[in-house]
Amino acid sequence: MAKCKILVVDDDRHIVDLVRLYLERDGYQVLVAYDGLEALKLARQRRPDLIVLDLLLPEVDGLDVCRILQTESKVPIIMLTAKTTEEDKLIGLELGADDYVTKPFSPRELVARVRAVLRRVGQEAPQGPPEMHFAGLVIDRRSHEVRVRGEAVSLTPTEFRLLEVLAGEPGRAFTRLELLDRVFGYDFEGFERTIDVHVKNLRKKIEQDPRQPTYVQTVYGVGYKFSED
Repeated sequence: MAKCKILVVDDDRHIVDLVRLYLERDGYQVLVAYDGLEALKLARQRRPDLIVLDLLLPEVDGLDVCRILQTESKVPIIMLTAKTTEEDKLIGLELGADDYVTKPFSPRELVARVRAVLRRVGQEAPQGPPEMHFAGLVIDRRSHEVRVRGEAVSLTPTEFRLLEVLAGEPGRAFTRLELLDRVFGYDFEGFERTIDVHVKNLRKKIEQDPRQPTYVQTVYGVGYKFSED
C-alpha cells in the first residue's frame, strides 16, 4: 500500500524539519514548502493526501493558499496558527480547513490530528449502508461523494463526516460536544463553535436556502439534527 503524502508548509525551517521527522517516523511520505507559491505548485503537481499549512507565509499567505486549493481539490488541510483567539481560529475553518493546531504545539499531537483527518477522508471502511438516500440528497459513503438534486457537491472530509453522523440518525438531536466527539474523536481539544462553523459551511453547499435549512436543522438549546422529512 502506497504511503500517504503529506505536504508541510511553513517558513520556519526548524518547524518543518521537526514535523517531517515525526511524520516520517509514522510512515508518511513528506513534501515540504517554505512559502505559499511553492505550496500551491507542489499541491498541484504532487497531489498530496493532506496539507499541514501555516497561516503566516511569504509570497502568498496561508489563508489565500487554503482558499485557492479549496476551489481546486478536496485535499484536507490542517492549519497551523500562532494566533490564539477564537475568532482567529475560526477564520481558517470558515475557508474550509478541516482542523487547526495552535503554536507552540506538540509534534505528537499534530501527527494524531493527521491520522484523525485521514481517517475521515476514508482510510477506514465505512460502517452501515454504502449509500444513504433522502429527498433530493444522496450520501455515497464508498466514494465520499454527496449529490444534491442530482448534482455532485464538494465537501471537505470534516463536512462529509459531520453530514454522515447527523444523517445516520435522522431526527436525533446531537449536542455540539457529541458532534465534536463523533466527528473529531476523543482527543480533539476543540471548542464548540468549531461545529457551528462546519455546519454553516455544510449548509451553504447542500441547502437551497442556508438561512432556512431543510436537512441540517438547529435544535435551540441543544445543537443540531438531520431532518426526518
